[in-house]
Amino acid sequence: MRSRHARNPFVVFLNFMLTFAVLAVLAAGGLLYWGKTEFDGKGPLVQETTIIVAPGSGLETIAHTLDRAGVIKQAWVFMGGVQLYKNAGKLKAGEYLFPAGISMRGVMDMLVEGKAILHSITIPEGWTSAQIVERVKNDPVLVGDLSEVPEEGSLLPETYKYTRGTTRQEIIERMRNAQAKALAEIWERRSEGLPLKTPEELVILASIVEKETGRADERPRVAGVFVNRLKKGWRLDSDPTILYGLHGGEAWQRSRTILKSEKDAPNRYNTYQIRGLPPGPIANPGRKAMEAVANPSRTKEMFFVADGTGGHLFAETLKEHQQNVQRWRETEKARRQAAPSPEQADDPQDDADAPGMIRPEAKPEAGSN
Repeated sequence: MRSRHARNPFVVFLNFMLTFAVLAVLAAGGLLYWGKTEFDGKGPLVQETTIIVAPGSGLETIAHTLDRAGVIKQAWVFMGGVQLYKNAGKLKAGEYLFPAGISMRGVMDMLVEGKAILHSITIPEGWTSAQIVERVKNDPVLVGDLSEVPEEGSLLPETYKYTRGTTRQEIIERMRNAQAKALAEIWERRSEGLPLKTPEELVILASIVEKETGRADERPRVAGVFVNRLKKGWRLDSDPTILYGLHGGEAWQRSRTILKSEKDAPNRYNTYQIRGLPPGPIANPGRKAMEAVANPSRTKEMFFVADGTGGHLFAETLKEHQQNVQRWRETEKARRQAAPSPEQADDPQDDADAPGMIRPEAKPEAGSN
């Protein structure tokens, strides 16, 4: 009886299917185990390699790119592993530096987290928008064009990190947004009683402070002198404003000497001729310069002049200031005697004020600006 049932075709088929199912499960389990071992194991890459994953690349394209570069061995194993982890739609474009021996799982994690190579572009404090645009245009990694030069004072000089594929316009927008955010925060924390009506006026004065001194420790003090002069209605008498009025965004691209005639000639930015602030910034000030203007030194100083060593001498009274000017002239004379040159023999500054000099001014006449 058992023998007849055992030889029954249906029973034989069921036994075959059961055996097949067991073998299939064992095979699938073995394949999964092998695949996981391959996916998690050390990869074939013998030295670190940079791979660019283009925007819009799908899983299959990425897998074959990695395979051809020797980062992984089996593209189909990588694709299967990424699918099992449900990360197929999470792989990010960018430029990646894969270390030697990285596993397929490590590759997946880097692509999912977007751990791409970061490039950087540094914008010095006090550059004009034209200078900044030129540097951004010349960056070899950024892509795309720029259609215009942003308004002066609208960009924040800093170091910006970015990944390959970032556009030049995106970097400019980041600078613009960073400036707006920084200015809002600084304006909110400003000292009371400043002779500045708007955040834009703070940027204008900060740009002048930025160009007057390259020393961070002097910025609040220089800002304090200018604030004192604004409160008294004196002219600012700042040399850099003359240069910007004459040359605009190209004012700081090369060393320039100011003629006495240029100080006496009117232009919209010439603070030797106009009272108050010029009509706009003369550069893009850094965060520190804006903070210095927002919280200037509490001082009675009204004058400063270059000391011949990169810093300045400050004074409260005209008498002290004139003594400081004489010291500057003696320092300059000694410097020229030590290293004479044809240019110094006929220096057009001889009849002009010292660099950074703030001259005394009478109070504004009634009805003047």
